Amino acid sequence: MTKKENKIDFLAIGDIVTDAFIKIKDAHVHCKLDTDACELCLRFGDKVPYESVNVISAVGNSPNAAVCAARLGLNAALMINMGDDQNGKDCLAVLEKEKIDTTFVKIEKNKLTNYHYILWYDVDRTILIKHQNYERKWTNTEESLDSLSWIYLSSMGEDSLPFHSEISDYLKRNENIKLAFQPGTFQIKFGTENLKEIYARTEIFFSNLEEAQKILNMQDKDVLTLSKGIQALGPKIVVISDGPNGAYLYLNGELWHNPIYPDIAPPVERTGAGDAFSATFTSALALGKSPLEAFSWGPINSMSVVQYIGAREGLLSREKLEEYLKNAPEDYKIKK
Repeated sequence: MTKKENKIDFLAIGDIVTDAFIKIKDAHVHCKLDTDACELCLRFGDKVPYESVNVISAVGNSPNAAVCAARLGLNAALMINMGDDQNGKDCLAVLEKEKIDTTFVKIEKNKLTNYHYILWYDVDRTILIKHQNYERKWTNTEESLDSLSWIYLSSMGEDSLPFHSEISDYLKRNENIKLAFQPGTFQIKFGTENLKEIYARTEIFFSNLEEAQKILNMQDKDVLTLSKGIQALGPKIVVISDGPNGAYLYLNGELWHNPIYPDIAPPVERTGAGDAFSATFTSALALGKSPLEAFSWGPINSMSVVQYIGAREGLLSREKLEEYLKNAPEDYKIKK
């Protein structure tokens, strides 16, 4: 694929997806009193009208991170597999437009590109996912990535476990490269034992509170307890988000809290808010910011992303992000 002239300093690894947002109104949400899990309810065996469909190409945790990094000024590349179908071509066109280095994009003949359906109700969503099986192999990148400083690893399909060993091997050969890990659904299902080398090599870890509970197999919702549990697996820095309650940063035995950045308008829908936060935090570190400075950057891009449909359109340039930071309200402060 296309290789850019600039040296790569940010490599995102994961699956690329096309998201079809199906906006529905004729539904309701059912929540039980004894659980945080709510259910989206539609009439069974009936014809349910929808309002609109918006198709967004070239998204997914890692592609979102690559676009975020590129817009913030980094030279970003993406290591992914995709099919040779029209959806794959559409995804590739978006990556080229976003100035993502596609040297390590592998197009597989007679395969489909991942396509997800998003049931969009009110400002939240339920995602119907299907990850295709691919021939996942580490590309020989020793010369191509001689300037690389960060790898951003996130969601891949259920067939990807062996590929994680190849990523670990590369990191062992390149101790100067730092790893940001935002585990996806199947990476959480793999368990910490199967990914122990990934966790041990992680510089910064990202998840929401519920995902941290699943990873540690704990019911405890105490953020400090969860942060210590994740750090015991290897990550030097642990970041746990908690929706409207903001996010927490655990570093050097200290727990820090940052509120959400106030919405500039009511959210349109929330897909990609977590990706924007994690990718912005990592990008800020790659740009030389301290962890606490990076922590203040993350929520700003999350706020911006939820103003649009999909995970990509609202991602900010560095200039715009710093403008929001400069004009942040007085109560937007990190506290220990």
